[in-house]
Amino acid sequence: MDASPDDGARARALASPLRMRILRLCLHEPRTNKELAEELGLNPGSMLHHVRSLVATGFLEAAEPRRGARGAREVPYRATRRSWRTPVPGVGPILLETFLQEIEGLAPDDISATRLGLKLTAENRAEMLAEFEAVFQRWASRPADPDGDPISLFFAEHPDLPRRDRGRDRG
Repeated sequence: MDASPDDGARARALASPLRMRILRLCLHEPRTNKELAEELGLNPGSMLHHVRSLVATGFLEAAEPRRGARGAREVPYRATRRSWRTPVPGVGPILLETFLQEIEGLAPDDISATRLGLKLTAENRAEMLAEFEAVFQRWASRPADPDGDPISLFFAEHPDLPRRDRGRDRG
């Protein structure tokens, strides 16, 4: 019997901006439940629920235990990078909310954004998105620079609909 989590459990684990933020925080530096709770302003009990869910679905893994400031045993967790290739239905709003939470409180000059309007055929749109995916995949597969600074990147593609057509079923 396979004890690995199913795709539904994985998708549910990633259907939370908070859990996406936990993964980002643990991407380059293992962090303990307590460190994550402090960073994200949650109590450790609530954080433990989210950490356990991410561990159970393979998105976080325990690093070597260590001794904390008061000598207590602490288990730091690191992201496994499995979330990168996990499909999550309706992920767009989750990623957008995650992005908005991550930039909250940053100075405007700390945020760099680019916006571009295009008019493309379906074929050219698919080609463009495939090129972006390849660029993101190439950079995601590189090892982290040990002396680098952690950054986040967000890319969004959306149709430019007239206001009267927004919220309508376009299928």
